[in-house]
Amino acid sequence: SQYAGMGRRLYATQPVYRAAVDRCAKVVEIPWEDEEALGRTEHTQAALFTVEYALTELWRSWGVEPEAVMGHSVGEYVAACVAGVMSVEDGLRLVVERGRLMAGLREAGAMASVQASVEEVLRELGDAPGVSIAADNGPTQVVLSGRESALRSACEKLEARGFRTKALKVSHAFHSELMEPMLVGLERAASQVRMSAPRSVLVSNVTGREAGEEVTGAEYWSRHTREAVRFAEGMKTLRERGVNT
Repeated sequence: SQYAGMGRRLYATQPVYRAAVDRCAKVVEIPWEDEEALGRTEHTQAALFTVEYALTELWRSWGVEPEAVMGHSVGEYVAACVAGVMSVEDGLRLVVERGRLMAGLREAGAMASVQASVEEVLRELGDAPGVSIAADNGPTQVVLSGRESALRSACEKLEARGFRTKALKVSHAFHSELMEPMLVGLERAASQVRMSAPRSVLVSNVTGREAGEEVTGAEYWSRHTREAVRFAEGMKTLRERGVNT
């Protein structure tokens, strides 16, 4: 999702976008023009946060105010900031620490997308060791994550059953058991952040439903890193609330 020079034109032409990026730059320096460095998760996550926050501010400057917010994986940190759970600076610092902890993991792992429903994947794979469902994105789009050999075997099995799979270009096996060694450190960092209950509708990746007080706890952000992104359920929740744009 990241690439060298991302947001360059908006930064040059949109003062509101530029101000938002500059605000984030006071927290962390991002190698925007270095493709290799930007691909390292400690930089990728901070870059995604910055771009998403800056785009939110740009839309707001055009008079577009969100009735509800939802992110996808690290995007939920931005959504939480927009909903008033934490400040932009604290949210970005937490994302930076999240990326740093992940970068220090001994085993990186791999990820793959599958053109199937989550029910079909579970039926075919069962409790396959070393593989986790990282995201349920829709009726025919699931992401798997885990150890490289286990993931390769799972994809081969799914392909043999007629399901198309595609290896994803990622640095780590996000939302899998390989994240577990860094969760204590993430909880420790999250416990230092001042958080409040959402002041507007925030849909959780963890539950797929509207979030409440639980997002103010450090354990929530640990679960958010380890558990699957329930994006499809979140979209259903938004539709139920009448959100269609």
